[in-house]
Amino acid sequence: MKKSYALGIDFGTSECRALVLDLVSGKEIAVSSSKYPGGKNGVLLDPKNPHVARQRPSDYHAAMKRAVSTAVKAAAGKGVAAEEIKGIGVDATGSTPLPVDEKMVPLGMKKEFKSNLNAQAWLWKDHSSAEEAALITAKAKRLRPEYLAKCGGAYSSEWFWSKILHCRNVDKNVFDAAYSWMEFSDYIPALLAGVEDPTEAKRNVCAAGHKGMYNESWGGLPDKRFLRALDPALADLRDRLYEKAYPSNEIAGGLDKKWAKAFGLPKGTPVGVGALDAHFGAIGSGVAEGALVKIMGTSTCDIMVVPKRKKLRDIPGVAGIVPDSVLPGYVGIEAGQSAVGDIFNWWVMVALGKDERLHKALTRKASVIKAGESGLLALDWNNGNRNVLTDPKLTGALVGQTLLTEDYEIYRALVEATAFGALRIVERIEEYGVKIRKVVNCGGIAEKNEMVMQIYADVMNRPMEVAKSAETVAVGAAIMGGHAALKKEKGYEKPEKIQKRVCGVKKKVFKPRAAEARTYKKLYALYKKLHDAFGVEKSGADLYPVMKELLEIKREASA
Repeated sequence: MKKSYALGIDFGTSECRALVLDLVSGKEIAVSSSKYPGGKNGVLLDPKNPHVARQRPSDYHAAMKRAVSTAVKAAAGKGVAAEEIKGIGVDATGSTPLPVDEKMVPLGMKKEFKSNLNAQAWLWKDHSSAEEAALITAKAKRLRPEYLAKCGGAYSSEWFWSKILHCRNVDKNVFDAAYSWMEFSDYIPALLAGVEDPTEAKRNVCAAGHKGMYNESWGGLPDKRFLRALDPALADLRDRLYEKAYPSNEIAGGLDKKWAKAFGLPKGTPVGVGALDAHFGAIGSGVAEGALVKIMGTSTCDIMVVPKRKKLRDIPGVAGIVPDSVLPGYVGIEAGQSAVGDIFNWWVMVALGKDERLHKALTRKASVIKAGESGLLALDWNNGNRNVLTDPKLTGALVGQTLLTEDYEIYRALVEATAFGALRIVERIEEYGVKIRKVVNCGGIAEKNEMVMQIYADVMNRPMEVAKSAETVAVGAAIMGGHAALKKEKGYEKPEKIQKRVCGVKKKVFKPRAAEARTYKKLYALYKKLHDAFGVEKSGADLYPVMKELLEIKREASA
């Protein structure tokens, strides 16, 4: 393939990152990031409701302009002319829907709504829509069970329809003022392409399928009869959304003059259809059949792909089974945990009242003790359970503490809890015939904390690989943006071939330790008792022996 460059724009929870990638050599030419200026770490909170998490659309504009222009300028300094950047790929968090007017202006950027939290972008980690999610699940079980079969058996408070319905219930003024609603990952590509009518924006099948109950087998979005059963206003809104969703190897449009000038790129540079950040992170980590990619950050997302030609059973408790949502020609499987890094941060910054620097000290102390030595066992549900229970009303728990329990022991128990939750997801996927031959990890935690990776290896009793790049999400965005722009050129390659050249893993592989794995097998059995007792109705799980068995495991580990 001839020399080609692409730009990946990645919108995370707290910042925007931009990366210029050489699609031939895989070299990351330039990378830049810019934090969202508003709120706490970019998130707007409500002191009266801990489940609220919103963001200002104007912060997205400002951060993107700074990150991209800086990366493009840095690439030029390394000999990559703006004209050589052939395509742009965009990803964003999700489900993060935002209300827009008929000209695609976000309500949160209009004077009359600037201070209204409900008019902003509803960030993925907003769980204020739990009641609406329960209603959607109940109605779908009765009227459209096929809808739930593709999203794990329950609809989530993190997702598109729950949040819109909640807005309708709590702020009719905002709902009525919204001509349409757009996923964050759809809004940015349309914005860059100069689209001014939200009904003309190309929506991505990744967010539509995994978060919006979209599936071509039932005609796209949920039908009007079902939506009317939830609320007649949702049935009316459907006409102002979209009929078809597209994979990320399609073009959303050419770069608009205004943004071309802001970025320092040629007008008309192709902008690819967007996707969710985790799915592009999986591409940047080399996702392929049999490989599970874990994107590890504030939450985690587990991504797998299965060729469309193979018969895939519906998997209860996963977050979605969607054709073409990751790689074209494959069915994407998504699962994950609502809080991982957020739990570690809660312990350090909220419970202990310290700053981020304490993570290193706690990790150093926690690394010295053995599996089971603390006598502790925790549940990883501080922000609800995304999978496999899909229940936002579940909360965290800690069992086994005594008057001698140390802060670093609790820190390690929280890490172990997230590993147990991850193992439960792996078990569920394999129970339904999808074989996992390797696990590749990426994201901030995988990059920065070796203790976490080793505990995950020991708990899962399988090697943990770490993606070569620290920028896998932006790399995946660049791969797909470049592919979408150049796929019609003679001799151009499929994304899988680009992946083989661009993606890889680090030399260090975290291998399970036999003694630790044996102890964790015992602890995991107790974790499953807690998991089922609190998470599964009428499970019959017996909690009586849990504390006593923890003490026995502690005695054995300390001997």
